[in-house]
Amino acid sequence: MIKAIFFDAVGTLFQLNGTVGHHYALVANQVGLVLDGHQLDDAFYSAWKKMPQRPAIDGPREDDDKGWWHELVDLVLNQVAPLLSQFDRDNFFEIAYEHFAEPGVWQLYPEVSGVLEQLQPRFQLAVISNFDGRLRFILEHLGIAKFFTHIFISSEIGADKPDPEIFRRALKLIDFKPDQVLHVGDDSERDWKAASAAGLSIFRLDRPNNSLRDLLTMSKQ
Repeated sequence: MIKAIFFDAVGTLFQLNGTVGHHYALVANQVGLVLDGHQLDDAFYSAWKKMPQRPAIDGPREDDDKGWWHELVDLVLNQVAPLLSQFDRDNFFEIAYEHFAEPGVWQLYPEVSGVLEQLQPRFQLAVISNFDGRLRFILEHLGIAKFFTHIFISSEIGADKPDPEIFRRALKLIDFKPDQVLHVGDDSERDWKAASAAGLSIFRLDRPNNSLRDLLTMSKQ
């Protein structure tokens, strides 16, 4: 019997209000740069693919993964502004890092609040995400932090999706068996495959083919 439900965060509960490139262009404007949002989008996804998967470690990762994000941003800037000084790069990064925790940058998917409100009385709800400590501020800004008894963050757990270890460690912290937990996510590798490998049941979120509303129907069966 399912007693708890884990939710992925970005792409499952909420999304950016605009593209990554759009937000990077806003940050660039704040530091006196004019950068193209479309080029920034391409550079971001190219850089994202180059970031290596990290092995699990014992305990939290150093500096809440801020250094990891700095490395990613450097890869982006290498593509769109290779002549930028180190001072300007660091300035861009610090503003960008704060920007992505600000109200208004993220938006809930329309059905999220209503679905969580119906599920909370029946299940223990938690978030499990490849994010960092900023996630707590985002969930508060969006008004849904109150629904979750636990927020499992990869930088704090010391393991990242798609390593099933992140799910195993979360299960130990809530003292549930794998067959008692359902994981909800939108990514075939990081959510569906990884959670299944850890023994959890999964709900394959695949917008627009389905939504979290379908989770309500499934949970009543």
